[in-house]
Amino acid sequence: MEDWELDFGWLEVRTRIKESLGHDALPNMNAILLLIGVQELGQVRTTFSKEEKQDLMHIAVCHLLSLEGYYSFSGRDEDGWPHYELIRIHDTTGLKTQEDWLKRLIIRYFRESQSEFS
Repeated sequence: MEDWELDFGWLEVRTRIKESLGHDALPNMNAILLLIGVQELGQVRTTFSKEEKQDLMHIAVCHLLSLEGYYSFSGRDEDGWPHYELIRIHDTTGLKTQEDWLKRLIIRYFRESQSEFS
């Protein structure tokens, strides 16, 4: 994916989420990761603690990295929270490179999931 395609796809995802949620501002990376985490959790709730929000973003990252074989879904705990097992270490270094990689995976997630946001 070329830089302009990444920029366009990222803006498209952010705009669709903004419009779907009826917000005034475009969501940032953390908000989108939180949203993906909530979707993967599959529990309808209106509030989460700070620790739960961190866990949800971790779930999102694990799920996104599972799309490329870095993690594997290992099941749900007694509370229904998904857990992932590390399959292989990713060697992506540098903040910009990691951020762009996550953006690509988020774009792929929304395009492939055919969710209400795509």
